Amino acid sequence: MTEIDSEPVEIPIDGVLDLHPFAPEDVSSLVEEYIRVCQERGIHDVRIIHGKGKGVLRRIVHGRLERDPRVLEFGLDAGASGWGATLVRLRPQHINE
Repeated sequence: MTEIDSEPVEIPIDGVLDLHPFAPEDVSSLVEEYIRVCQERGIHDVRIIHGKGKGVLRRIVHGRLERDPRVLEFGLDAGASGWGATLVRLRPQHINE
């Protein structure tokens, strides 16, 4: 059994979020915060890597994206990763928001 590190993890804000190192219970809030920061930084195309597996992380991610007004559209990556990643298009953030 391994000890879980409770130190905060610094995630690069480059438009690609890999969820493999995170626990499923942290994914929804992590995706929400990542989208917020990407939008603030003018990153409007985001790729979220959730893996294929049983689809648990994918369902959590898609559920979060469906409820987020900052999201214009999203769908599974049609590239080589197939349904192991979701591509997200964000609304541009208006200066007066």
